[in-house]
Amino acid sequence: MENQLLTTNRKALTINLDEEIYGTFAEIGAGQEVARNFFQAGAASRTVAKTISAYDMSFSDEIYGKSPRYVSRERLNAMLDHEFGLLHERLADSRGANTRFFAFADTVATKSYGTKEDGQGWLGIRFQGEIGGEPNDILLHCRLLDEEIIQQQETLGILGVNLVFGAYHHHLNPETLIGSLFDHLNPGRLEINMIHFAGPAFRETDNRLMALQLVKQGHTRAVLFDPSGNTVQPSEALYKKPVLVARGSFRPVTKVNLDMMACARQQFMEDPRVQGQQPVVAMEITMNNLLTEGKVDHGDFLARVDILNALGFHVIISAYPEYYRLATFFRRYTREKIGIAMGINNLLEIFQEKYYEQLDGGLLEAFGRLFKTTVKLYIYPMQRQALSYYRRFSAVEQLLEKTGEDGEGLEDLVTADNLLVDDHLKHLYQHLRQNEYIVAMKHFNTSVMGIAGAKVMEQLGQNNPAWESAVPPEAAEIIKKRNLFGTKHPS
Repeated sequence: MENQLLTTNRKALTINLDEEIYGTFAEIGAGQEVARNFFQAGAASRTVAKTISAYDMSFSDEIYGKSPRYVSRERLNAMLDHEFGLLHERLADSRGANTRFFAFADTVATKSYGTKEDGQGWLGIRFQGEIGGEPNDILLHCRLLDEEIIQQQETLGILGVNLVFGAYHHHLNPETLIGSLFDHLNPGRLEINMIHFAGPAFRETDNRLMALQLVKQGHTRAVLFDPSGNTVQPSEALYKKPVLVARGSFRPVTKVNLDMMACARQQFMEDPRVQGQQPVVAMEITMNNLLTEGKVDHGDFLARVDILNALGFHVIISAYPEYYRLATFFRRYTREKIGIAMGINNLLEIFQEKYYEQLDGGLLEAFGRLFKTTVKLYIYPMQRQALSYYRRFSAVEQLLEKTGEDGEGLEDLVTADNLLVDDHLKHLYQHLRQNEYIVAMKHFNTSVMGIAGAKVMEQLGQNNPAWESAVPPEAAEIIKKRNLFGTKHPS
């Protein structure tokens, strides 16, 4: 039967009628909504070895051990370890020769009365893809977006059934599995912002590509990788931490990108609200910067992430073309200072009113959202002659039309202090500058400022060795070793 024809009830029944599948359901928070679907489908005795719901913290700690937080990846792993181990220990001898065992677990907090916070939780399944085989894991984190608790519980139940069904019927195609998690769930009810696959069934699966699929398929607006390249849940990485981020294509990352971030970080750390704290420093790539002719080159994507990770950065892949949406994303997880580093080209671009026509308040509403709380823009200067490399930005093109083909009407070094904006926006710009929402970077390295990413890509495409002096040594080594971005080097 085709997956799209299966209701949630039918999916649960299909699992129940499979004589090989047998396991445990352990659920904390939001009721036992997943197990309930399997019981209601019928023939559950063929599938369900045990259900358990250890709500009380003392009972939960006694069974699974203590965790810093009960709705966490650590607690989910402890639940899967305990339940699958117990299942295998007690039943492997009696039915291991004809059974594919599983343990499903979730630990969830639904929306609380009187708060604006969304429900959220961790779900996972440990399962044998084949009889007697080593187990596989699928772990995910979700946000429950329904307004009513009972609706969030219903969403959780459907998601859990989709996960169990997908584990057994779609594990050979993880991209299809990801899409199937949203079967019978209307858009806006659920977001999955982290997913992790492990085990023999997923040896060829790169979790970074699966995280990319979450954004590409519209199941979340942003995913986050730590400097080790691991997919991490944003609330765990960003919780109560200052954040400094720079946006770019990083194809490839250049010395000017690093100088921009170094300058921004130095000034960011001088802020009284940041001093004494360790910020999350991230490079962000939007989906628009990944797409080529409407498609994402996976090798190109992984190359950019690998290089940025090698340089010690977190990496964010987002579907937030507007900066105010990016700031709102961070604000969901932290109340600490947020710094955004950008060049003159990006600063000019955010003053383009055409990007905010969908907002009732236009540009003013967008800026209100962007600068609502503790957000500051750190602006890296640009040499006047380098502006021509950024003509793809409509705002740069307009500036050059006003000031001459090579920007003759501008200072040799264009900074946040001498930037020309449209006459009707000058007072707004002055207000943002005077109140230090927008600050000019200091201590920049003028020797690297002439580097432009577009020019470096031209040199790479021509196999011109001049590109190597424009990128950090760590990046150059990876590019040459893996023949990235069209280069060809002997192995």
